[in-house]
Order: sequence, then structure tokens, then C-alpha cells
Amino acid sequence: MKHFPASQLIINNDGSIFHLHLTPEQLADNIILVGDPGRVALVASFFDTHESKVSNREFNTITGTYKGKRISVISTGIGTDNIDIVMNELDALANIDLQSRTEKKDFRRLNIVRIGTCGGMQPEIPLGSFLVSEKSIGFDGVLSFYAGRDEVCDLEFEEAFKTHMHWNPKLASPYVINNNKELIERIGSDDMLRGVTISSNGFYGPQGRVLRIDLADMQMNDKIESFRHNGYKITNYEMEGSAIAGLSALMGHKAMTVCCVIAQRRVEAANTDYKPQVEKLIQTVLDRI
Repeated sequence: MKHFPASQLIINNDGSIFHLHLTPEQLADNIILVGDPGRVALVASFFDTHESKVSNREFNTITGTYKGKRISVISTGIGTDNIDIVMNELDALANIDLQSRTEKKDFRRLNIVRIGTCGGMQPEIPLGSFLVSEKSIGFDGVLSFYAGRDEVCDLEFEEAFKTHMHWNPKLASPYVINNNKELIERIGSDDMLRGVTISSNGFYGPQGRVLRIDLADMQMNDKIESFRHNGYKITNYEMEGSAIAGLSALMGHKAMTVCCVIAQRRVEAANTDYKPQVEKLIQTVLDRI
């Protein structure tokens, strides 16, 4: 039986997992991830009941019920580095006995939906629309630290993308991962757009924004917009979904990302008053999760 020593799995004195400060009984099988810690309270405001509220650093969690469904909403902060923390600790809460530090005999599968905001990368995508990531492209390299990476990734898509982009070998090699089909069909429905999402490892240069420093590739976003492969095109940028989908696939969980489009990168438009659309997206996901 696999044993996880304290140096590998850090458990707080109260029996909670190191960063999230959650105990196993505080975690629901249905999980909504949001980047903004302040958005946790917004999601939980739709709950019918609240049973626990935990906060540590940027990781806020509220577990409760919505129309009879037990749900945990958790903030991750920004970036796939934080997702590496969140996903590993969620899986540990579900599938490791924290007292004996051994893997549980019965596997517990989690349903994980990220609700976020994003920037559209095709001119026909309207501001305020909801966009489901069928595939996620990770610019971050997180998944490549784990065994089994190639088995869960779309390697043909990766090679086509790198060739089209003339990918800089100094950068982490991008990985391409499918989001969970069952969750996409259940939550995406016909009232949401679908596409391929880049999870960027930064907000400015890695997403093609230019301030005082020019980019190493000033045509990066033009090449991204023009890329096509097997009927797919890249539709949007965000910053967490690839690691959520990738680590979930390796761990055996179901995961997907859906975002509200609040910026249109190709026509240089943005909507800073997007709260009503995000609230509608939250309620839609809650109804369908």
C-alpha cells in the first residue's frame, strides 16, 4: 500500500490539507473553481444552505447545497501554478486517508467546473457570450512534470500548433488536453459557444499584450487567430483551464472550463461591467452541474 510521508503530503495540526485548510468531510463531489477569492461568496450566495466556510491565503472555500446538490466552491487565485496546488490537494482529500497517509481503496471521482472570464481570439465571438473549452492548450508546462502526460494529450494537435507558430524552443512545450465530454454536454448545452482555449502563463506578454517591452514574437496573436486543425480554431485566452483538465485526466476526475468573454482581443474591445453576465453564468452552471 502506497504511503505518503510528511515531506510529500503536508497536513496541518488540525488534520486539514496544507494550503486549502480543508478536511475531507468539508469537500463535496461537485466542485466549482473560480480564480477570484471574492467570487466564492458570489457563487455561494445562490446556495440554499451553507455548511462550512474556510479561508487561507487566496484559497477560499464554501460548501453548501443548491437545489439538493452538495457543492463546494473554491478560489484558486491566478495561474496554473496555483492549480497544481489545488488539484493535488483536492485529489488527496478525496483519495488519500490523511490519518494513515495511505491511498484509499475505493476511488472517489470529483466533478470539477471552472467558471472564469476570458478574452476572445476570433472576431466573430461577441462580448458577454459563454464559451466552453473543448480543448485547452497549456503554455505553462505544468503537465509535463507528471508521468502519463503524453497518454492524455492530443499529440498531433500539439505538433500542428508548434509548427504553425514556429514555436520558440526556449519556451515550455505547449500541451493540448481535452476537457471532459460528459460535463461539456451536460453544462455546455446549445446556448454556449465551444472552442479551443489557451491557458497562458501570464497576462501581458504571454497573451500578446505589448506595453513598454516588445514581444519576442510580435505576430504571435495573428498566428494564433489563423491556426486551424481538424476543424478546430483557437477561440480564447484564460489562465487556469489547461492544468485543471490535464491533472484531472491523469487523476481520473471529470473537469471542464467555461468562461464569460469580457474582452475581444482581435477587435480591441473590452467590457469592464461584466458582473451581470458572470452571475448568469454561475446560475446556469449551478443548475446543470
